[in-house]
Amino acid sequence: MSLNEFTACDDGSESGNETISIRKRRAKSKVWEYFTELPVDSDGKAKVQCKKCDQVYVSGYGTTNMLRHIHSCPKRDIDEADSSWKTMPLDQDNYREMLARVIALHGYSFCFVEHRGIHKLHTFLNPEVKHISRNTTKADLLKLYQKEKRILKQTLKLVPSRISLTTDLWTSSTSDYYMSLTAHYIDEQWILQNKILALSHVSPPYSGAILVEKLFHLLKEWGIEKRIFTVTLDNASYNDAFMKILKDHPALKEHFVSNGEFLHVRCCAHILNLVVQDGLKIIDKSLSKFRECIKYVKSPPGRKKKFAECIEQTCSVSAKKIQQDVSNRWNSTFLMLESVLPFRRAFEQLKVIDSNFTFCPSTEEWVKAEKIAKFLKPFYEVCTLFSGSKYPTSNLYFGGVWKIQKCIKEEMTSEDEDIKSMASDMEKKFNKYWKCYSKILSFACILDPRYKVKYVEFCFQKVGLGSTHVVTLLDKLKLLYKEYERASNDICMAGSSSEEAFGDVRDDEMLEFEQFESQVVSVSRTKSELEEYLDEKILSWKKNEKLNVLEYWKVESEKRPQLSMMARDILSIPITSVASESAFSIAGRVLDKYRNRLLPENAEAQICLGSWLEEVPSLEDIEEGHLLVHDFSDIQNFESEGGW
Repeated sequence: MSLNEFTACDDGSESGNETISIRKRRAKSKVWEYFTELPVDSDGKAKVQCKKCDQVYVSGYGTTNMLRHIHSCPKRDIDEADSSWKTMPLDQDNYREMLARVIALHGYSFCFVEHRGIHKLHTFLNPEVKHISRNTTKADLLKLYQKEKRILKQTLKLVPSRISLTTDLWTSSTSDYYMSLTAHYIDEQWILQNKILALSHVSPPYSGAILVEKLFHLLKEWGIEKRIFTVTLDNASYNDAFMKILKDHPALKEHFVSNGEFLHVRCCAHILNLVVQDGLKIIDKSLSKFRECIKYVKSPPGRKKKFAECIEQTCSVSAKKIQQDVSNRWNSTFLMLESVLPFRRAFEQLKVIDSNFTFCPSTEEWVKAEKIAKFLKPFYEVCTLFSGSKYPTSNLYFGGVWKIQKCIKEEMTSEDEDIKSMASDMEKKFNKYWKCYSKILSFACILDPRYKVKYVEFCFQKVGLGSTHVVTLLDKLKLLYKEYERASNDICMAGSSSEEAFGDVRDDEMLEFEQFESQVVSVSRTKSELEEYLDEKILSWKKNEKLNVLEYWKVESEKRPQLSMMARDILSIPITSVASESAFSIAGRVLDKYRNRLLPENAEAQICLGSWLEEVPSLEDIEEGHLLVHDFSDIQNFESEGGW
């Protein structure tokens, strides 16, 4: 009797009359082409064996293990005729473009594609891959750069607003100069955008006229030379001469708003740095002790352990991290003081148990450090706010600068002589750059519905400036608005002169009606869009603390198209040159000491393409402050760090 047939009777005896047939289900899975069923052995489990390497698996639990084995079989023959053993066909062109993207995104060298390890990896993933040389990769990257550049050019062409710029000079590791150019604008969806357009090599000499011509050719190449609104620069002395020449450039000056009166915007972060650095010079000796304290406890591991034990015994803080500072970065000095102050008792305890620790500050110095940290905190907060790139900053300028001026004036009457001297020196530097608030950036504050003119007037009164400053500011704002009004009317006139699509000849009666309607509208509108906006009540700050000012003007653009056009341009102004710092950060990773022979055009293509494919790094990424932080939170980990 076969295994698939048997008969059964009620008494258990076999019968050939009543037969129940059980047929084995046909195996449909593809794995059975590569495995052989084995006879059931003594343990009663059904097993299968690979036809190529004789590997045995228990069957009856699905085919997952067998499928995995097919692709990892050590005796797999990838050249055999059976196509099921082969991978999917490779799109070689797509593979090459993806390699170019990877190199641009991560700043890899072109010879990356020739590394043996990369060859092995790609062959493992797809045996059909055709490896390429570094010269082919370079050509692919330049091709991709030109493709993305054409897309960005078209995007800029369709931008409905003017474009603000940041530009600066950067010196590479080989002492070559590069000019960075970044465009800032608000797109059709009212989203703030910033794009690095160029990091172009500049040949000597580096005079203001030559740099202006270089900038002009870059603007012309991108097709935006007639649409520039402002240029944000740091406060290097040559930039003043540079801007003077730029304003008088024969091919550009007629296209500037208000004859270029608002063209030059000074980098607020750079001014803030100059202001604070002047003050810190007075207390540098006091700060040096805190720097030495941190240097002492961060290494070797034995000292780290001692200090960590002191923290456990004396301090009840959750975060046990101390940060070093970079002496020429005042914001890192503030972060150092803020991080070290909670561990005062731990340092004093370390002084008791470690005779070699002679750097512990005195009680007076700890008190002074607290005052300095408190004094610098508003500066740090304002600088962080100004350096944002994901949101408009021009509307934050006026309030931030007023806050700084107010802090300096308050500390000039301090009882602490050092703090008082700091504030006096800082006021001199402040007055050099910010005695007169930037008018164009003050307009941005007025165009924030939470502030408007009343807030500007309030701030001026607080710092002792008269109401005449507000009147002057408003007059300038109205003159600027009239330019936008005229531009808007010119566009409308150009549109009305074009031939209508619905008829060959305009009806005389309809033309007469349109003239009548326009007269009625002009009589009924006694106030401009700007005047109507200024007369409206200020939005409550408590309810609108996190107001998206761009979203507000996006909604308002339906009701006030002319004013919203002006708001779009003003709110796109960057008040710092952080965008240039971001470009230089990327460039520093590409043009390092190991790639100093990279041609300028190849470097520019890789740097710009990398920034277009991925977002520009934040200020925190640029400074890499995490490398200066030392964590004392886990004493048990010190031995595992290779201590003693």
